[in-house]
Amino acid sequence: MDPIDLRSDTVTRPTPAMREAMARAEVGDDVYGEDPTVNRLQAAAARLLGKPAALFVPSGTMGNQASLHACVRPGDVVLAGEGAHLLLFESGAAAALSGVQVQTLGRGGFFGAADVIAAVNPREAHYAPTRVVAVENTHNRSGGRVFPLAAIREVAAAARERGLHLHLDGARLWNAVVATGTPAAAWAAPFDTVTVCLSKGLGAPVGSLVCGSAETIERVHRARKRFGGGMRQAGILAAAGLYALEHHIDRLAEDHANARRLAQGLAELGFHVDPAPETNMVMFDVADTGAFRAAARRHGLLINPIAEGRFRAVTHLGVSAGDIEDALARVGQLVGAGIR
Repeated sequence: MDPIDLRSDTVTRPTPAMREAMARAEVGDDVYGEDPTVNRLQAAAARLLGKPAALFVPSGTMGNQASLHACVRPGDVVLAGEGAHLLLFESGAAAALSGVQVQTLGRGGFFGAADVIAAVNPREAHYAPTRVVAVENTHNRSGGRVFPLAAIREVAAAARERGLHLHLDGARLWNAVVATGTPAAAWAAPFDTVTVCLSKGLGAPVGSLVCGSAETIERVHRARKRFGGGMRQAGILAAAGLYALEHHIDRLAEDHANARRLAQGLAELGFHVDPAPETNMVMFDVADTGAFRAAARRHGLLINPIAEGRFRAVTHLGVSAGDIEDALARVGQLVGAGIR
């Protein structure tokens, strides 16, 4: 029985064509700015996001943290949605590396202009300066939901009026692009810095990009170096990213369709499932977390809980429509054995 891995879209593996592109990549020393494939990747990302410049970084965490580091001072406040990745899942990096505090807004990762206005500290010596508003799109913790563009624009206007820097954690921005049909540049336009990931739904083995103005990216570049993110002959990795941008964005629609089918099937089996997935994540509840996870693993089905009684299944490049039907059949066997 072959395993079906629904733990995350980070488990994707390079396709044979992507591996071939990596093998043929022209390389140089990227610390000197001399790797031609990295330079082509950065230029392609900047065009897609509608920004003057881009920087290749090893991970989305480094992209987020280097972006913050480039525009804050120790003691500043970063405003972010509840459950933000840069707060919960980056090992305390904002505090440890940049000395900033993260204050959450709204509920479930989403917030509005009024939330921003209410949260900005007075410009008075007793208060920490509010410096950044960060948006995560799509929002991981809420199940891959899309932060609406109209709400983003209202948030951005409120932030601009108060002189705040705007950062977009767009690790799964490509999913928002495909789900809505709105181009990446439109999503990126309100923000000073934008991170996008290559190694999740797009299937590259490693890497993210930070996009912004040339001046901002110069500061992010210094932060990347400070954090140990300078890479040498990185064109081998950048070639995978280029291939992903050229071939794997539109196919995310398949992942979204598979997520909808999985949600439908789980509901038919009697599970409480969150409303129809907006992108590639399915959130559902079980009665016994440990029993369900162990039994699923025995049936070759890998799914992670995100809280007691709550699981997140993620569709991706490595999971076909046939795999989804197989996964549902395996879950059906669990239900038949009284495990749900």
